[in-house]
Amino acid sequence: MATIRDIAERAGVSLSTVSRVLNYDETLNVADGTRKKIFEIAQELEYVTAKHRKNKKKQLKIGIIKGYSDVVEMEDTYYLFISHSIEQLLEEENIEFINISKEESSDRVKELDGIIAIGGFTDIEMNNLRSWQCNMVFVDYSPEEEDFDCVVVDIKKAVKKALNYLVSLGHKSIGFIGGRDVTEIIREEDKDSRERYYYEYMKSNSMLNEDFVRIGSFTPASGYNLMKEILNTGKYPTAFFIANDSMAIGAYKAIMERELKIPDDISIIGFNDISTAQYIVPPLTTVKIYTDFMSETAVELILDRIKNEDKICKRVVLPTKLVIRDSCRNIKNG
Repeated sequence: MATIRDIAERAGVSLSTVSRVLNYDETLNVADGTRKKIFEIAQELEYVTAKHRKNKKKQLKIGIIKGYSDVVEMEDTYYLFISHSIEQLLEEENIEFINISKEESSDRVKELDGIIAIGGFTDIEMNNLRSWQCNMVFVDYSPEEEDFDCVVVDIKKAVKKALNYLVSLGHKSIGFIGGRDVTEIIREEDKDSRERYYYEYMKSNSMLNEDFVRIGSFTPASGYNLMKEILNTGKYPTAFFIANDSMAIGAYKAIMERELKIPDDISIIGFNDISTAQYIVPPLTTVKIYTDFMSETAVELILDRIKNEDKICKRVVLPTKLVIRDSCRNIKNG
């Protein structure tokens, strides 16, 4: 039976593109010729969509576990898109999936062929996950001991890319608003990587001013409160690098309440490029994470891991792209 992977290989496009075309996703920006080619190949291979295969026995069963709460997922659509995309790809591959918790019983885990873990996990949680002894792939998180497959982005290069852009516009006073997945910081590695690489960059360029740094949670409310806290001091930098777009949206509100303008008074760069980033005013300059490729790679890794249990672990690092919009101002010429 043909799968979307067969179609993707023949058409020379990604799995997610095939899935969205065959499901008539109107938000997908793809050439008419490519769309036509996908449908023709699907017809030639006699592809049957998941909706018409519901009565067919499932061959594999995958568990999906999240390192974040449902509240965080609803407030940060970055994670919501990743989980939804993975579920859609598994469905198109005719693979059964269930959501499991971090406290799942080992008996239930034994029923699974593999697990896709999304987001970050504490050391205690990782020890519990290891005890399950199950095929496992991590998305947007790289276990320290490198004993699992994972797909991540090059955060260090992404942060450098964002800060280099602000510096190229003449900004030397650059603040940071970020978040953390864990409340107790024991090691430097427990900090979010965007925070760590911001500090590394600013220190190496003798530009760090910790008065302009605030850390909270990855939510719009936290972005709003942290930006408001800085603005209330009466001193603020010319630009901010913000750890995700959801926090940036909250920061926008705090800036506008003070009757300041973006980017005239404060320039902003976000992170993730969620769908709403291009529609806020002004449109947000941000670092794009290719979440569709992250999801696609995760599914490919878990299927490969199930097929070849004894292979070495893979760590796939995806690039990012700085999407320049209207939230940053060139201050070189005053």
